[in-house]
Amino acid sequence: MIAKKIPIIPIIFILPTILFLGTFIYFPLFQNFYNSFFDFSVFSQKKEFIGFSAYTQLFQDNVVMPALVNNIKYAVISVAFQVIFALILATILEDKLFRNIAPFLRVIYFIPVMISISVIALLFGFIYNPQMGLLNSFLELVGLDNLAMPWLGNATTSIYAVIAMSQWQSIGFITMLFIVAIQKIPKDLYEAADIDGAGKIRKFISITVPQVKETMFVNTLITITGAMLVFNEPYILTNGGPGFSSTTLSVYMYQQGFVKDNMGYASVIATLIFILTAIFALIQIRVSGTGRDD
Repeated sequence: MIAKKIPIIPIIFILPTILFLGTFIYFPLFQNFYNSFFDFSVFSQKKEFIGFSAYTQLFQDNVVMPALVNNIKYAVISVAFQVIFALILATILEDKLFRNIAPFLRVIYFIPVMISISVIALLFGFIYNPQMGLLNSFLELVGLDNLAMPWLGNATTSIYAVIAMSQWQSIGFITMLFIVAIQKIPKDLYEAADIDGAGKIRKFISITVPQVKETMFVNTLITITGAMLVFNEPYILTNGGPGFSSTTLSVYMYQQGFVKDNMGYASVIATLIFILTAIFALIQIRVSGTGRDD
């Protein structure tokens, strides 16, 4: 019986990727799950095994549910603006009417993506300033001074103010991905639609949307995953306040781990974030049916 040769060359090519994923993705993931069963701090000499006690505490924590709700708000609003509105914006920029100025507009929309989040937080901190901020000044200028408020200091509006800053920064990136997808659509589809007398809205619904389905799935996945992991924006702008009104799961995990030095419970919150993100990703894959043959 002749022994079957093992394909060495393909294994050599994929080995670096496997080592990279194992070292920086899967090992930290399993290490975090292991740490969630212990009570310890950064400088602890020993870890105290507590089993599932920390997971029980998670369901009794009064901050976890409001933080999760903030993440869900972040995800819903981000999908509406960064996916749906970005697709509409990309379609408009690729229209014949805007073809001459489209390169300039693409640069304008993409510039916020390249700016540091710290700089953007300082900028929006000035915009939201209750005394001399641009937003309240504009509302007073147009006679809507009754709507002026301390946007970041109000428990009702703080999370929405943070989300608005994120949309301004991120929508340009998603728009560019949609523009690339739209440019790959065969032009003869639109020409045939013109011959049939289809309007712009009908061409958008019947041609553009189906043709960019895969890109829409990727953008939605990126957006929702980013919303479940969001940390920089709420931490820099409000530090999760006032109270816990703009706290997200990642911010709360950081506060537990590096402020209260409760690394075991922070590992539990990190595990929760991973499970929720994985569930949302699996739901999107199942609903979208991406990768299946038509």
